[in-house]
Amino acid sequence: MRDESIRYLIVPGWQGSADEHWQSHWHRTLPNTARVEQQDWVTPRRESWVSELELSIASSADPVILVAHSLGCITVAHWAAAAPLELLGKVRGALLVAPADVERIGCPEALRNFAPIPRQPLPFASQLVGSDNDNAASAARAIEMGGNWGSDTAIMSGAGHINVASGHHRWEQGFAFLYRLQNRIEQHGRRSA
Repeated sequence: MRDESIRYLIVPGWQGSADEHWQSHWHRTLPNTARVEQQDWVTPRRESWVSELELSIASSADPVILVAHSLGCITVAHWAAAAPLELLGKVRGALLVAPADVERIGCPEALRNFAPIPRQPLPFASQLVGSDNDNAASAARAIEMGGNWGSDTAIMSGAGHINVASGHHRWEQGFAFLYRLQNRIEQHGRRSA
């Protein structure tokens, strides 16, 4: 990976990522970064969100690492389940932070059209980061999603939904998970060479 340019593609969740959100900070901080812009952040439609993600991946001249949060993680899983091989090949990996359990009791109505959550392994390296007190997905469900997707899974203590409301503005600690993912991608690349 060190010998190729990588585009970081930010994939926000429901209602987007405000300027104070760590995804916005990363967008400003990481080199060669773009953001998936959805047409409707408030009333998300699965087909539309997956299509926008696909357009963003297709329009990148470089291979991409997806940096997804909440409903963005579920969007990535839906996209990967049906994406064409040539576009799947452009994705080197995905950092999946605080995936939203759209199958949970009490899930907001606006998100339910993203259920059921795909359960097949992702065809690229992934690092899932959840929390033991996230109201959008229990630690057990985050671990289950990570297992289904073949992700390296980490559960943080007391991190909430890993967003502005839970005090994660810059989320510098998150870079350690991104670097862990990038190391896995590089190791896999050396084994495949």
